[in-house]
Amino acid sequence: MLHRTSFAAVLLAAATLAAPLAAHAGKTLDAIKQRGTLKCGVTGGVAGFSAPDGKGHWSGLDVDGCRALAAAVLGDGSKVELVPLNSQQRFAALQSGEIDILSRNTTWNLTRDASLGFHFTTINYYDGQGFLVPKKLKVTSAKQLKGATVCTQSGTTNEKNVADWSRAQGVPVKTLVFESFEAAFKAFFSGRCPAFTTDSSALAALRTKEAPNPDDYVILPELISKEPLAPLVRRGDDEWFAIAKWVPNALIEAEELGITRANAEQLRGSSKDPAQQRLLGTGDDLGKLLGLDKDWSYRAIRAVGNYGEIFERNVGPKSPLGLPRGLNNLWNKGGLLYALPVR
Repeated sequence: MLHRTSFAAVLLAAATLAAPLAAHAGKTLDAIKQRGTLKCGVTGGVAGFSAPDGKGHWSGLDVDGCRALAAAVLGDGSKVELVPLNSQQRFAALQSGEIDILSRNTTWNLTRDASLGFHFTTINYYDGQGFLVPKKLKVTSAKQLKGATVCTQSGTTNEKNVADWSRAQGVPVKTLVFESFEAAFKAFFSGRCPAFTTDSSALAALRTKEAPNPDDYVILPELISKEPLAPLVRRGDDEWFAIAKWVPNALIEAEELGITRANAEQLRGSSKDPAQQRLLGTGDDLGKLLGLDKDWSYRAIRAVGNYGEIFERNVGPKSPLGLPRGLNNLWNKGGLLYALPVR
């Protein structure tokens, strides 16, 4: 039996251990602050996710994720150095420290999660692999591609997914792979392959931005894989991993709570909702637990808007890609997005 004084000491020690502690800045965050910019790996040009316009201005869902992170840690969403990477370069660039985060429509799967020395952060797009074909072929189902040659890019999950689907469905196809995404889709549009395969969101971008005439091509209805896309960071820096995970999560919760880029400042001065106050920097100071200040999530929202705004602007029904929210809607609107509580 414990002596009363000893028991009180145990309770005090337990309470101390359970109390939240302010995080110290990790080595990655220190390097970013010293440099003054966030180095973010992106695609060389997939419309809706990361692509430059004719004036060199980059936009896209992945780019906005980078800008939100820069706003949270550096106070300015423009303090981002975007590093275009192809599929073969992307993992080496992150492993070597050339970039701080890889935000490049990359599928989260067991092999990558367990073997590359990375942590995936928060899924920012639920996708699936599909096929793009010319309408003139009058193909309405992927099962009609028996014996066809399919163009795709090497160094991705696409080639393996096609092989798995081909065996499972008994639909033999040949794959013609190219080192770069651009080389692969140019081969398809030149007629070297009757079908092109990649994530369905990228197929929509290709048809919209690269096809000689978008109306001449159709995306077949089947999805042959699950492609949860998410940014990655290196293992070994838990402080940076926490920041890279919670910034995009805060943008999802902002949508759940009705906080937008336009109303964030007004709500900051008027909201009585404790959940809104925590995101707007007027409630509990959660930033100290991440090694950041109190306004980290407010700045991220002001820089790019909530997740719904990012989606609509870059890939949604009113964007050039015209993609439905579908699985990427909030959990309470029929989708899969469910924010972890920022509290």
